[in-house]
Amino acid sequence: MSPFITTDTARSRAKIALLLLGSAAVMAAGAANAASPHSDVPTFVVKYSAASLTTDAGVNDLYRRIMYAAKRVCPDPSIRDFDARRQVEECRNQAVARAIRQIDNSQLAALYAVRSKNG
Repeated sequence: MSPFITTDTARSRAKIALLLLGSAAVMAAGAANAASPHSDVPTFVVKYSAASLTTDAGVNDLYRRIMYAAKRVCPDPSIRDFDARRQVEECRNQAVARAIRQIDNSQLAALYAVRSKNG
């Protein structure tokens, strides 16, 4: 399991906190693999319960929150800097893809595949 996913087993229902790494980790070669929770890389924690992924509404809600988190850790640059905009879009795409892989839920992966294909 990735060091960026933590499970709180002290509670009756397990909550998993997923850290989305920001643009500094994605844009620097290999930094995403080397980053630790203690680095100064922008992160955003998305908490969810495994039980919430048993419903379509729960899966859709988590997907929406992952997209929001990616926008927070990879903020928009100046509108006139097209290269920076491309890098931000790549940062967001990689952050979302990494989160989906880490969660490893077939319904969430299917939703991601449909949404990322359609834009």
